[in-house]
Amino acid sequence: MSASTDLIARYYDAFNRADWPAMLDCLDQAVAHDINQGQREIGRDVFRAFLERMHRCYREQLREIVVMEHADGRRAAAEYVVHGEYLADDEGLPPAHGQRYVLPGGAFFEIRDGRIARVSNYYNLSDWLAQVEGPVT
Repeated sequence: MSASTDLIARYYDAFNRADWPAMLDCLDQAVAHDINQGQREIGRDVFRAFLERMHRCYREQLREIVVMEHADGRRAAAEYVVHGEYLADDEGLPPAHGQRYVLPGGAFFEIRDGRIARVSNYYNLSDWLAQVEGPVT
């Protein structure tokens, strides 16, 4: 396993354990975070606040993670399946009442000096909305 692939594997392993300090340790101080259908946020402290909101509103596990990287190790991508539960209302989204969802997602990474300098996350928001607005499971 290359250093970049190992870094991304550690990042997602920390995510699945809800180990935010270990996850943040994988990030550059000035990490650029492109939120799905949202704005770019810059910095590890801003990313920490994002994780706190996510932890309050969602319980998620990523499964079937596949990491691919460019030969130079400076760029990589990951594909996964999100298994989640919507726990608390998130701003601008439907009310939460424990809805479960499963949907594919992915991310693109830029690696610099052994840390993640950019992560751009993608998933189908329409699919997620259809699942959480449907019948309670």
